[in-house]
Amino acid sequence: MDHRIHQVPQHALQFPAINGPKSKQSPIPFKDILSQEQGLKISKHASQRIAERNIQIDEQQWEIIGEKMQEAKKKGITDSLIVMNNAALLVNAKNHTVVTAMNREEATSRIFTNINGTILIND
Repeated sequence: MDHRIHQVPQHALQFPAINGPKSKQSPIPFKDILSQEQGLKISKHASQRIAERNIQIDEQQWEIIGEKMQEAKKKGITDSLIVMNNAALLVNAKNHTVVTAMNREEATSRIFTNINGTILIND
């Protein structure tokens, strides 16, 4: 597994401004929202997988992921599997980085190694 962290292009993963869709402000890049709110990073690999597999994770879900990663880090978990209704994410809690992502159907047939914690999130 490639643990290198790559910059996400500015045009990728954009969300409307925090004030809502009717705001006339320009969109805030999603990676900026994450880094400001939770300090989350998304590796280049994870970003590609999320786009390729059309995984939809809204802002509220990302906030929950960030909070759970903080809790996991406090408990000494370094590498974790986050299982959601529609996706599974491998995260490095120590570095606060999403390493890869897959949809639930794909994750069902996988064996996950080198993790020391699992986080279940029901949306």
